[in-house]
Amino acid sequence: MRTWVKPAQIDQGERPGLTSEKRAELTNLRRENRSLREEVEILKRATAFFAKETR
Repeated sequence: MRTWVKPAQIDQGERPGLTSEKRAELTNLRRENRSLREEVEILKRATAFFAKETR
């Protein structure tokens, strides 16, 4: 029962903490951040690969 009472109290502002909406947003942002970091790493590797080929 505590597993749903505590989040409900947080969502209603009765208790400090991240609301369900903010927690979901944080999760999505972390997922997006991870994806973008992977894309940047891929682009770095591709740049290094093509820089070696052109020399």
